[in-house]
Amino acid sequence: MRKRLALLGILLLSALGWAQSKLSPRWEELTAEDFRTAIQQSEGTCLLPFGIVEKHGPHLPLGTDLINVRYVTLEAVKTEFAVVFPEYYFGQIFEAQHEPGTIAYSTSLQLQLLQETTDEMARNGCKKVLIVNGHGGNEHLLPYFAQTQLEKQHDYVVYVMALFDPPPGGPAKKTTNDMHAGEQETSEMLIARPDLVHQDRASRESGADQARLKLPENLYTAIWWYASFPFHYSGDGAAGSRELGEYDMNAWTAAVQKAIRAVKADKESLRLQNEFFEKAKHPLDTPH
Repeated sequence: MRKRLALLGILLLSALGWAQSKLSPRWEELTAEDFRTAIQQSEGTCLLPFGIVEKHGPHLPLGTDLINVRYVTLEAVKTEFAVVFPEYYFGQIFEAQHEPGTIAYSTSLQLQLLQETTDEMARNGCKKVLIVNGHGGNEHLLPYFAQTQLEKQHDYVVYVMALFDPPPGGPAKKTTNDMHAGEQETSEMLIARPDLVHQDRASRESGADQARLKLPENLYTAIWWYASFPFHYSGDGAAGSRELGEYDMNAWTAAVQKAIRAVKADKESLRLQNEFFEKAKHPLDTPH
C-alpha cells in the first residue's frame, strides 16, 4: 500500500512539474524567470496583436478587432511558439470619434507609444517583433511605422502582417457590402467570443452605403468613410454564421503560423539593416 501511495505521489509530482514547465505564450502571465525561458524558446520572436476600440454596428462589442486578432494569434502560437504582448489598441480610429465608446489617440501618441513599445520589447529580448494587424484603420499607419524604423538604427526588426483577407474556397457569402461589422466580422466573433455577439440587434441600423460623396475613385478625402457609412457600420451582421467564422479564423491562424515560421527563419533583415546604416554614415562612398 505504501509503495502504491509513493508511486502515486511521484506521478502527481511529475504531472505538476510538466504543467509548470508548459509555458504560457502570454507576456503578462509569465513569471520573470519563465519570461527568460519563453524568449529563448521563441528564438526572440514576439507578436504584437494590434486591434482597436470602436463601435462595431449595433450588435458586436467595441473590442471586436482586438478580440479577433488576439484569438487567432494565441491559436497560432499553440504550435508555433512565440511570446504574445498584452492587449494593444492604441491605433488610428479618428473616423469613429462620433460614436460612443471609441478611443482615439493623437497621431503623435500613436507613433511614440508604438515605438517605445517595440523598443521595450526588444530591450527584453524580442529581436524580432511581428505586428499582427486586426483593424482596417491601421493599414496605412503600420507600414508607415515600419518604414520609420530606418530613421535611426535599431538592434531588432519590425515585421508587419497586414489585415487578413480570407482566401476563396470557404462557405459562400450572403452579402457583398461587407466592410465593417458585417457578415465576416460577425462570423469571426461567433468563433472568438460568441457570448458577446447580439445578432438579433444587427438589423437595428443600416449598414448600407449612403453614397453622400460624388468624387472620382482616385481622389481621396478623410471624410469618405463617414460620408458612406455614418452609422460606422458596413454590411449586415445578421448574415454571419459559425461556418464562415470557422473557415476565416482557421485560415487566418494558419497565415499567422506561416508568418511566425518565416520571421524565425529570417537571418537577413537585421544584417541588411546594419549594412544599410553603415552605408548611410558615408553616402558618398556608396558604390554606383
